[in-house]
Amino acid sequence: MISDVGAALNFVINKGFQIHPDALKILEQIDVKELERIIKQIVKEKERQQLYLISQKDLESFLGIKEDESIEDRHEILYDPTPNLASAEGVQGFTALFSSRYAKLKRIMSNRPEAKMVKSISAVISTKSKDEVYVCGLVTDRRTDRNVTKITLEDPSGIMETIVVDEELQKTASGLLMDQFVMEKIVTSKNGGFIVKDIILPDIPDHAANRSKTEAYAVFVSDLHVGSKYFMEKEFSDLVAWLSSPDPIAKKVRFFILGGDVVDGIGIYPNQDKELVALNTQDQLKLLYEILDKVPKHIKVFIAPGNHDPGRRALPQPAIPAKYNPDLWGRKNFFMVGNPAIISLNGVKVLIFHGQSVDDIVKTTPGLSYDKPAKVMQYLLKARHLSPIYGAQTPLAPELEDHMVIDEVPDIFHAGHVHVIDLDLYKNILILNSGAWQSQTPFQSGVGITPTPAVAVLVNLKTFKVYTKDFSK
Repeated sequence: MISDVGAALNFVINKGFQIHPDALKILEQIDVKELERIIKQIVKEKERQQLYLISQKDLESFLGIKEDESIEDRHEILYDPTPNLASAEGVQGFTALFSSRYAKLKRIMSNRPEAKMVKSISAVISTKSKDEVYVCGLVTDRRTDRNVTKITLEDPSGIMETIVVDEELQKTASGLLMDQFVMEKIVTSKNGGFIVKDIILPDIPDHAANRSKTEAYAVFVSDLHVGSKYFMEKEFSDLVAWLSSPDPIAKKVRFFILGGDVVDGIGIYPNQDKELVALNTQDQLKLLYEILDKVPKHIKVFIAPGNHDPGRRALPQPAIPAKYNPDLWGRKNFFMVGNPAIISLNGVKVLIFHGQSVDDIVKTTPGLSYDKPAKVMQYLLKARHLSPIYGAQTPLAPELEDHMVIDEVPDIFHAGHVHVIDLDLYKNILILNSGAWQSQTPFQSGVGITPTPAVAVLVNLKTFKVYTKDFSK
């Protein structure tokens, strides 16, 4: 009875065979229930051939785990902020940032028929026409008093206060985010105020998602927090080992996306050093590389930063600087990108955003919570902006261009940050929050956050079917 790899090895040796160490590694990954059948069939075939060495190639051929060259593995980095960042100083910088935001989002709205009827705020205030007109701008204030919601809009020409009295429209108004772009249809009231007749968001148009021509899989993970004593090193290492296994899905994985907080960082929160096993960034990234170095070379790995990773904390973030770990930049199948980034995987457009702004939106918008991050991500798609709120918890850099506007419509929107797996589909866009590889921390326990750690999210890029594989058991 062959019940384990040791028994299989003894069986092979007793039959007069040798087995290559690389072949032995493959046997170690085979289900013990299948081990006896497989090893006996291989020995029988090799006896017929009168060849007495069992090689890695023999096992790969028998198990069908040799890389399938017919599976596409095309990629293109469509957008990475790293080479394009040009921060300005102070008030001038933020003025440029919000001017860029307004211009970009107004251009996105220009495809709508209402856009042809938009007037500047200053023109509307000066004429006070009795006809319905359209204005657009950034929301600088939103207040609800009894049955009336007051929205303050600002465009380059001026500021105006508008009033929402319609009950249905107030539901939309209550969900508006500070500093987001909106278009309003308004009419001048008898007392000279401006009544809102409609609220129009930039939103995502009807979208036909791109698909891979072959059944290539992408693995989505985030929030490893390598260096923390709560990092689930064994479970994440098991995931990496699984990528080399004979599992039918593992054999079709061609892309591996890490969406930020790959390390725990240094000095991120008070007394963090008491929860670290690696006390500097270089050691944390070295440990990360040692694990990722075992990812098969035919799988392309994309690494984006989060708020715990080294480099700039303010959004947008450049890629993790090479000075902290040159090896991550040196591997041919590793691609370091900023936050946010857009990549194309066999033609499927993937928007990668760590998700820092989820904090701001959950805290200011009724009905949203950390345990349903996909719903929060849907708000970002509707606003066509990844971090609209200024002056809250998420720091924004005073860039000359607003890199957080969602110019290009993605097919997959991937985020992390909240350590909770959640999925949704919005206008054919797969919304995916990928959980974490860090067990529940004392902070999370104290605030009632229950993470879903050590679960890999896999997407078939041809069918868009989503699978999860739990490594916590």
